[in-house]
Amino acid sequence: EVQLVESGGGLVQAGDSLTLSCATSGFASGDYAIGWFRQAPGKEREGISCISMRDGSTYYTDSTKGRFTISRDNAKNTVFLQMNSLKPEDTATYYCAAEIAGVYTVVAGLCMNYYAMEWWGEGTLVTVSS
Repeated sequence: EVQLVESGGGLVQAGDSLTLSCATSGFASGDYAIGWFRQAPGKEREGISCISMRDGSTYYTDSTKGRFTISRDNAKNTVFLQMNSLKPEDTATYYCAAEIAGVYTVVAGLCMNYYAMEWWGEGTLVTVSS
């Protein structure tokens, strides 16, 4: 059974940094992609970034490019989202999600289609105060 568990959310001030973790389990091979998404109250869920667990290829949407960095630790089956220079508008519930996918899916940004994601974590709340 595939499971995704996010952690690391909390209350921070504008300009602070925070690192989210997504612990994964249950995958039979490394051919899957992990994506980070977020949803603010009253807004649609939006994609942030995704990574191939096969080779570490990454993709970023424009929403947080340059401030957020995705990475992985294959030994721990964990994906991280390093968030720097946080702004109040980054306040949202952050989700990690997964789909069985090759490297091309990540490089082409197709992993940011949340309808295609097969598994989701419960989310972790990030609140950025001004």
